[in-house]
This record gives sequence, C-alpha cells and structure tokens, in this order.
Amino acid sequence: MVTSVPRLVIAAPSSGSGKTTVATGLMAALTGRGLSVSPHKVGPDYIDPGYHALATGRVGRNLDAYLCGPELVGPLFLHGSLGCDIAVVEGVMGLYDGAAGEGELASTAHVAKLLRAPVVLVVDASSQSRSVAALVHGFVTWDPQVRVGGVILNKVASDRHEALLREALDSVGVPVLGVLRRAPQVDTPSRHLGLVPVAERRAAAVDAVAAMATQVREGCDLEALVALARSAGALSCAAWDAAEVLGSSPPPPLPGTTPDSRSRPERPRPRTPGGLERVAVAGGAAFTFSYAEHAELLAAAGAEVVVFDPLRDEELPEGTRGLVVGGGFPEVYAAELSANEPLRRAVAELALGGAPVAAECAGLLYLCRELDGKPMCGVLDASARMSGRLTLGYRDAVAVGDSVLAGAGTRMRGHEFHRTVVEPGAGPAPAWGVRAPERRVEGFVQRGVHASYLHTHWASEPGVARRFVERCRTS
Repeated sequence: MVTSVPRLVIAAPSSGSGKTTVATGLMAALTGRGLSVSPHKVGPDYIDPGYHALATGRVGRNLDAYLCGPELVGPLFLHGSLGCDIAVVEGVMGLYDGAAGEGELASTAHVAKLLRAPVVLVVDASSQSRSVAALVHGFVTWDPQVRVGGVILNKVASDRHEALLREALDSVGVPVLGVLRRAPQVDTPSRHLGLVPVAERRAAAVDAVAAMATQVREGCDLEALVALARSAGALSCAAWDAAEVLGSSPPPPLPGTTPDSRSRPERPRPRTPGGLERVAVAGGAAFTFSYAEHAELLAAAGAEVVVFDPLRDEELPEGTRGLVVGGGFPEVYAAELSANEPLRRAVAELALGGAPVAAECAGLLYLCRELDGKPMCGVLDASARMSGRLTLGYRDAVAVGDSVLAGAGTRMRGHEFHRTVVEPGAGPAPAWGVRAPERRVEGFVQRGVHASYLHTHWASEPGVARRFVERCRTS
C-alpha cells in the first residue's frame, strides 16, 4: 500500500528554541482554516500532545522509534492521520539528538526520514545575526537524507534584526517561512518535569494556544508551509490497527492467571451489556500521561474502557474488572488524593481481591502506602517521596516473572522520567530486570498487580493488552 499524507516535521537546533510554540500554533492556525490536522510528537513526551489536542480537536499521538521500533513509526503515523488533510509532527530536543549512545535512533531526524517528511527548522535568533547562516548551513548539510525545507526565525527583536537575518540566510539557499517576534503571552508555565499539562490549566491553556495560533498566522507563510507539506514522499506501509495486530479471535485462557479462590474473597462478576470486561483508566489532572493506543488495544481485546478521576470520584466505575493507572503528577496532588479515602479503599479492595491492576510511574506512587507522608492506597508495601534527583532515560527491560501484563522473559523498552523515590525500589517479586544505566530489578508484581516506574508503549508488544483483558475475564 502506498499512502501520501501532507506532513511537516517541526524541528530545532536545540530544546528551548520554540518548537512547541510553532508546532502548536501551526496546528491551531491550520485548523482555524478548516483543515483537519493530525498532531504528533516525536519521543515519549506526554505533555505536548495535550496542547496539540487542544489546538486540533484530535488526540495527540507519539512517534517513538525507540519504544516502538522504527518499523512502527510509519504505521502509527498513518493510523493517527487517517481522514486528515495534513499532519504536523513536533520534534524532540535538537534535530539530531536521539537515544543516548544509539546514534540517530529516535531522533527527530530519524523520524523525519522514516516518514519521508520535510523539516522546518525553528531557530532562536535572539542572540545572533549573521551567525544564523552558519548554524542553518550546518544543520542542512549534516545529513543529506534529511530535507530541511525552510526556516522559521523565532524571538526576532526588530525589523532591522529581521533584515540582517534574512540577508545572512540568502547565502544558504533555505527559504525563510516565518518570522516570530518575542511574545511572552504564548509562554506556558513549567515545573519539575516540564510544562504544566493542559488538564491542570485548561482555561489558560486555551488562551495560550489561541495566542500561538495568532502569532504563527501573522508571522508565517501558511501557504508555503502547506505546499511544503504536500511535497512529502509517499509511505509504502499500512496504517496500524489495534484489532488487526491482536487478531480477530480471542485467545484461550492463560495458564496460571486465575488466582486461587481461597486467597481472595468471592466477588460478583458484573458485566457490561455487551459482555465486555470493564477496565477503569485513571484520568483527570493527577493522571494525564497515557498513550492513546493503550485504550485502543484494550478495547480491541474485549474491554470497555471507562475513564475516572481519582481526585473527584469516590468510587471506581460500576462493574470494574481491571484497573490501569498511568503517569502524571500525584506528587502535586498528594493531599487531595489522600483525602479521597473512599476511592483509595476501593482501589485497595480491588487489588487485594486479585483483579488485574497495571500501574506506571504515577500509578506506582498511588499504590504505595504513602507519598510524601500522606496515605495512599496501601496496595504495595512501599513508601514514596519527592527527590531532588531527576531520573530520565530510555530503558531496556525484561519481565522477571509472569504477571498480568507479560510472561517471564518478555522484552520491552521503556522510559523513566521522575523526581521521586520509592523505598524499597522493588518487591520480593519485581516487575522488570532493567539494563542501563545499571543492571537492576525494578517494580512490583503481586497478585494481579504490575506496578513499575517504566512507561512502556503497548503497540510494541500488543499481547500485553490481550493478556490483561484475559486476566479480567478469569480473575
């Protein structure tokens, strides 16, 4: 199958150059013109896609060549862009910065090549004039397979400054597709793990996205950007499909996944009208990190996915058979989460009864006895606290034993991003054996609980969703 979706990759020489402002503003400006825009983000970042979704009205999706493998970048992109007029892909870090020690793997340049997409380079011009030509020339010529189709100059001080920059870039032969002046109104607040998510500041975020759209609309040549997007090469792959990758028929019961009925209280087995297994997924301001494909895989495996808010809801959704608690900022909302004692008790009862529970990072903290001294769910015999140390990076992991997500020996790649510490760092039955930066075991597996700091992308190993839903049927 050969498919062509007009697309652009928004990149920069380094972080902080203005990629998010330009990408989000361009998405919103094109949407305002009546185009259906597909938003994407290179790498494991969860926060930027929230702003992308606000700009486009569509789910923001990640393209991560490390977590999912290069072979899935094209299919996942096509899945997200089905029915769209154009796609905008925001890069990560500097254009050529990838996974540490892995060359170009997972860099913006790598993804641009996999997508056969032209690149627009956003340059922070605030402290340079003629030197901008040398900078752009270097990025354009470093890898001939990366096609830099234009430059957007950001943080330009004046008309005179703009004239100097344009004159310098004439010699490089790369068109200037936009010039943005300094505009503090488009800045978004940050804290210990980056931008504050949309879910925590929705009204202010709406205003910020509108300001970004205005800045891009007034400062950029939208017609030229659309024309550049239409020059992208065709992709010879099919769109990813959750049902297709899982297969059309349900798997047989998994051996060893039914808990001993003597070790847990009897529970009724409420079912949805369609006979689906109801899986509750934590959302709201405290749990904003989740890949869209996870819910799609759960649904394809036979689950009804119901989102609930641990900050507001005092009960799990009626008929919950399984629980997924992803990433987010429970440390910011520790007092409010702790105060919701009825829900904490319901989560503990569900987990202690043997129901499948998958928790990543923030979810791990929520299942601990306490977080910064405030009581949490008490499912795990561990305590969590904030730390001054940032833990960040890709990880290669192998399942130490059988769990509701994976059989022993299953290999997956994950990503860690937190400033918290859990003590002890692993249970008697750990979740993963991790390689790099040091060899260690990590996480907890007990009854039906799989809790870990690692964020994984289930599209890379779709069987984990099927295994989880099957456990919902048999627990």
